[in-house]
Amino acid sequence: MAVVDEIRQKLEQAFAPDLLEVVDESEMHIGHAGYQEGGESHFRVRMRSAALAGQSRIARHRAVHVALGADLIGRIHALALDLDA
Repeated sequence: MAVVDEIRQKLEQAFAPDLLEVVDESEMHIGHAGYQEGGESHFRVRMRSAALAGQSRIARHRAVHVALGADLIGRIHALALDLDA
């Protein structure tokens, strides 16, 4: 399964988001640190979910990292998060 699909699946299960966009931006980072041939190294996530209501920005980011899990987080170089309730 592609990493972008793994991210999407885990976030859908954990947060039942109203909006979820997961974009592989790896090709924009060719020649930069962390770039891997074939991509799947740099991602941007935009998510809106009631499950994040009332949480600080740091708490929302931590919740996403927990939902994705250490194994998946360890396989990617960069994860940009745009999160809101």
